[in-house]
Parts: sequence; C-alpha cells; structure tokens
Amino acid sequence: MARKSTTKPSRRAASSARATKRSASRGGSSKTRAAKARSARAVAPAKGPVTLEEARAIARVRQVARAPMKAALRAKPPAATPASVGEERKKLEKERQQELARRVRDYKATMSVMKKRGARRPRAKTEPMEGAAAEASFAPLQIFAEGDSWFDYPVPFFNGGIVPRLESLLGVPILNLAKAGDEVRYMLGVEERKLLSKHFADGCPAGGPWDVLLFSGGGNDIVANPMALWIKDFDPAAGPAQQINQPRFTAALALVRAGYEDLITLRDQISPTTRLVFHSYDFAIPDGRGVCFYGPWLKPTFDLRGFPSQGEAFKVVSVMLQQFATLLATLATHAGVTFINTQGTLIPRKSSWHNELHPSRKGFDKFVERFRTELKTLFPTRVV
Repeated sequence: MARKSTTKPSRRAASSARATKRSASRGGSSKTRAAKARSARAVAPAKGPVTLEEARAIARVRQVARAPMKAALRAKPPAATPASVGEERKKLEKERQQELARRVRDYKATMSVMKKRGARRPRAKTEPMEGAAAEASFAPLQIFAEGDSWFDYPVPFFNGGIVPRLESLLGVPILNLAKAGDEVRYMLGVEERKLLSKHFADGCPAGGPWDVLLFSGGGNDIVANPMALWIKDFDPAAGPAQQINQPRFTAALALVRAGYEDLITLRDQISPTTRLVFHSYDFAIPDGRGVCFYGPWLKPTFDLRGFPSQGEAFKVVSVMLQQFATLLATLATHAGVTFINTQGTLIPRKSSWHNELHPSRKGFDKFVERFRTELKTLFPTRVV
C-alpha cells in the first residue's frame, strides 16, 4: 500500500487553492461564468419576444453584486488627514461615475434587445409552458429612477430595494440613478440637476423619450442629526404633534418641496410626456437599529429629547411622515404627476423593518406591488 505523502503543498499551489475557493464563492471561475452566460443565451429563443433575463443574456449584461457601501465596510485607516480624506472623496466620486456609466451601458444594451424583439414576461412557476400569457409580447416601458436607498439599497445579500425588485416584476430594465443616503436638496442641486436634465433631454439610451421617472426623496432630509432641531424636549402633557417645533419642521419640508417643484419644472420644460411617480415611505419605528456603519437615524434624537418610550417617539415620527405625505399629495395636482401613498403598507412591528429606515425583504416586496399596480393603471397595455 502506498504511503500518503507528507509533503506540504507549495505556496503557489496553496495560493491557487485559495483563489479557486474565492472564485467559487463569487459564482465560479471565469470559464464557469462564461459557460453559464452561453447557456443562458442558448435558452433564449432565436427570434421573437424575450424576457428581461433573456435580453440581458443576449446583450451579455452580467448582473454583478455591487457594493456602494464598500467604503464603509473597508477597514478604517489608522489616521485621517485632510489630504487622505480629499483623496478618498475623489476616489469615491470616480467610482460613482464609473458605476453610473456601467448602468447606462447595461441598460441600453438590454433595452435595445427588448425593443427590437419585443418584451415577454417570465413564465410563472405554476404556468404551463404552452400558456398563451407566457408568450404574450408587450412594448417595454422606458423607466429611469432617481432617489435614495429605498431605490438603491446596497446591503449585501438583500436583493436591493424597490428598483431591482420592480424590474423583475415588470419584466423590463430600469435605469437606476439612485444613491443611498441622497437628499432632495442634493438631488436637485447643481451637479445632479445637470445629470437629470441631461437624461430628460437625451431620452432613453435605446431611443425615444422616457415614459416614467420614479423619484424617491425626502426621507433623508428630515431625519438623522438635524432632526434634533425640530423635535422638542418631551412634554408628557402634550400630544404627538405638539412635540414638534412646527415652524422649524415646516422650514425643513419647504426645502424638500422646493426640490420636488423644481423637478416638476425640469420635466415640464425638457420632457413633458414623461410621467413622474412619487411615494411616501411608511411609518418607521425608532428602535435604534442601523445597518453596516450607517444609522441609527431616529432614536438618538428622541433619546436626546428625553422621550420615555419607543411608542411615544413612534407617534411623533408618524405625524412627521403624514405631513410629508400631505406635501406630496398637493404636488400630485400637477399634470403628469402620480403620488403613491405607501404609508400604512407595513404592519407597524419590528419584523416589518430591516432597520429604522428600510423595510424587510418582504416589506420591500409589498411596496413593489404597490408600484406595479399604479404603473398598470397608468400603462394598462404595457404592464402585464
């Protein structure tokens, strides 16, 4: 019987083994991933309408796991200097621009295939292969999105926020310009205003004007550190609305309103046929939960102001969000503007939320259904 070798593997062999293991954890080797892509393209029909995933396979668009929060997830540097902070900001901005360029390229490639061949929704698991509905073709909606983490939720292994889930439900790609943590005052500031104006003017990268702009904004403008400015010290004799310094909070909402009004004006001037769709979040629970190195955004203010319980703080948050919803409802009186009042979608309990500001996986799915229903009403022949 041959003896087992006791020779230790070489460094090169060990390194290769580690690389193989890492590659497997990312979905296999480059050859394996290429084989999967070829297989996906082979499954796509040679002609006729295609599903979103088939179009992506034909266009060779590989859905990759992005990590916009990677800066927060990196090991913290031993010491920060003005120069190092400046360099890091430049690096992050460069990465952001590269990511946006990639999204545009991938969107254009995928949508071009679907417009050329027609769109077909994926077959439901319970639907027979020969079902007529499975083969029905429709003209894909041309949608882009701007907003905050409700549209671009970059937590690993979470399947994203509203936009990627809505893509799957509608069966069409959505050009997502959203950025976690963004505020309306910045989304309609100089740089991002230029970007929005350009996309309105250029239209869909695959040709024609945009049908819809989904916009998510305002939540980050009224929470976190500045929130302490419009929440009073707790008064046990006062109701939830009286715990708010209303003149200050009204001023904060006025900035949010100004951003939305300017967005409507931009649309009217540059792309008047594009439908604007807004939403109002839901009643967040100030329980002190954050994500990665972000948050909490609510509880610190209520702790500072001496609120005795989470329940008392929740009542105040609800009043604030109701005022925000009222603001959006008044904006929906403009032509071509749709407001989805998503408040009350979730059962107000901890399990409905991933943290203080973001729904659970199932919670996000519920909001996506609300968006699909509204888009179906607006475009009955193009949402199946």
